[in-house]
Amino acid sequence: MTTDVLEKEYKDLNDIAAVYDYHDFDRIIRHYMIRAMKPFLVPGRALEMGCAYGEFTEILTNHYQDLTVIDAAEEFLNHTKNRVGDGAKYILGLFENYQPTEDEKYDAIFIMHTLEHLLDPVDIMRRAKSWLTPTGRLYLVVPNANAGSRQIAVKMGLLTHNWALTEVDHKHGHRIMYSFDTFERDARAADLNIIHRGGIFFKALANFQIDKAMQHGVIDEKYMEACFQLGYIYPDLCNSIFLICD
Repeated sequence: MTTDVLEKEYKDLNDIAAVYDYHDFDRIIRHYMIRAMKPFLVPGRALEMGCAYGEFTEILTNHYQDLTVIDAAEEFLNHTKNRVGDGAKYILGLFENYQPTEDEKYDAIFIMHTLEHLLDPVDIMRRAKSWLTPTGRLYLVVPNANAGSRQIAVKMGLLTHNWALTEVDHKHGHRIMYSFDTFERDARAADLNIIHRGGIFFKALANFQIDKAMQHGVIDEKYMEACFQLGYIYPDLCNSIFLICD
């Protein structure tokens, strides 16, 4: 990519971070992500690519003592620093400009709800693969175009099709919606070896609906746990889908 393109990308990401609207559910889903992937975690040095407000970063500090975080949005990185402190090392910059040394390669790299924001997600996955140790793993999570809530929105006429980007998607800088087929297509294009796939949290309501329902006591933790368990049975209807690669 040209310098002009990367400079615009850096500015766009910081503009998005300044107006990013986080739902309570966005924070909650991070805890379900780690639960879904926990059986496949490998120990060692870890890298998180994209941190948002640090919810997942804080979770990772419970599993990795040597954790590095890279994000191009200064607001996100500062927020995460204030939240996590010395629990991680921080790098401000674009993924496209980052290059660790041979001594800095990682055993675990996490790209959580980030690929959908990128200009070239295949290139970033390929680059991340090159930063892994020989026994390292790449953990990828994206929002699911086929989530039950999105399919309901299509039937209601709120979306034209499952992969359509909403106004909120555009506001948050999403460039693509993934489903299992396109997700795996891009992972294969990046020469990744997929060792596990799955869904995280069976989802029939939109994020804001879940927030309101929880605030008013319409749904509780038992409901949320049931939706997480159903995700193992109906991965294609989940809020998020994940791939674990080596």
